[in-house]
Amino acid sequence: MVIAYLYSDPLLEESSELVFSEYNVDRIYQDFTTQRTQLQQLIDDHQNEPVQLLIRQVEDLGESIAEIQNRLAQLETLNIELITLESETLSATTLEQLQNLQYNQRSRKIRQGHAQNRVKTLAPPGKAPYGYRRSRNRYILDRTTAPVVKEFFDRFLLYGSLRDAVRFLEKKYGKKISVSTGQRWLTSPVYRGDLEYQTGETIPDTHPAILSRDEAAQIDRLLRRNRRLPARTASAPRSLAGLVTCGECQSGMTVTRVTSRKKGQKEYLYLRPMQCPKQCKAIAYDDILQSTIERICEDLPRAVSEAGIPDLDAIKQRINSAIVQKQSILEQIPPLIETGILDSETADLRSYKLRSEIAQLQAQLSQLPPVNLKAIAQTVSIPQFWLDLSEAERRFYFREFIRQIELIRTETGWQLKLNFIF
Repeated sequence: MVIAYLYSDPLLEESSELVFSEYNVDRIYQDFTTQRTQLQQLIDDHQNEPVQLLIRQVEDLGESIAEIQNRLAQLETLNIELITLESETLSATTLEQLQNLQYNQRSRKIRQGHAQNRVKTLAPPGKAPYGYRRSRNRYILDRTTAPVVKEFFDRFLLYGSLRDAVRFLEKKYGKKISVSTGQRWLTSPVYRGDLEYQTGETIPDTHPAILSRDEAAQIDRLLRRNRRLPARTASAPRSLAGLVTCGECQSGMTVTRVTSRKKGQKEYLYLRPMQCPKQCKAIAYDDILQSTIERICEDLPRAVSEAGIPDLDAIKQRINSAIVQKQSILEQIPPLIETGILDSETADLRSYKLRSEIAQLQAQLSQLPPVNLKAIAQTVSIPQFWLDLSEAERRFYFREFIRQIELIRTETGWQLKLNFIF
């Protein structure tokens, strides 16, 4: 049995069944729309009988390679012999290989385009981050939203709490973001004036920054510091929150408040173990605070001298010298283009690599402490320095130096052991 299938677009061509006039055809199925309902009817009608199917060309079976490949696979499964009149007959396997080849070539062209944009330090595809807008494939500040992002960063720098900064943004501006989004903002190179591409490479100073280099370095230190602390203690109002551990039961200690019922409602603060199987007693917060200040004044200078901390000033100077050297090379590239020594493509690639290396050096620089510990150990070892600070300021400095405060109970009372971060 011989059947035929004819597809024609009325907008492009006139329908004519004469193309099959030279053949002894038993039935002709014909479609005029891309839905191809008659082609599906053809398949349904010949599920159980071997037939020969005449078509003009393989393209008549579908609107895409994937659709054509699917139709060919159906016909092969039904043992329908396909005969094309105006083009070469292809199998479903061959068409699938052509589809994969086409996909790979398209993917390669897209990746080549992205790579060329990276070399030219253009912004990656997609919507501009909140606080910016696009202008000629580059980011520029959005005057409406950039101040909102800036206040988010300022709030985090002031209190060191991500959740507090998220709540502040919603309360003041009505801008709702998740904690995970806030975390991405804090670590995103975009707000520091840099671009980070899918390859993991970062190019510095590609657009105006909302966050300065010093502020970005401080945020990185706060994030590293907060990772060492128990959950939800980063912005606790008391400076010892999350730092004290009971040496007897190994439980973390939390700050509790007790209010007097007498006139005046005087408030008392205590540190007590959160999960203690030995029923360790709570201790007055002010007593532990005073003892912590005494211990840090006595132990910090000695711990700094014994830690063998390298000379940070020398390290910073070495990194800065390497940055200056690479920036000097960058400045020499434009004259080389003008004299014809370098073509623009080679110059763009060399500039891209140099700027990527500068970004790596700047990242190393930002991970160093802001000041030399040896230089400030003498200053913070004065008790009056700590007494003049607010609780929020004490919290900041305690967490800069102390990893954990261990409360060791003795027969006559208790004593503290400070574990420093270095």
